Amino acid sequence: MAQISVIVPVYQVEAYLPQCIDSILAQTFRDFELILVDDGSPDESGRICDEWAETHPNARVIHQQNQGLSGA
Repeated sequence: MAQISVIVPVYQVEAYLPQCIDSILAQTFRDFELILVDDGSPDESGRICDEWAETHPNARVIHQQNQGLSGA
């Protein structure tokens, strides 16, 4: 089990999401899990999250209907 969980709420950020994920995964501390919460984003953010999770074993995606920032 990872020592730290990094939770990133995702909603309409397809232009910034790859840079955000890159930045998190580039950390020297490796014992963490990255949880990307797709909050029902109508853009391509959910697909981008899925692509990253397929190639990075410490990243996973949760897809949900839009619940706002506190729900994500």
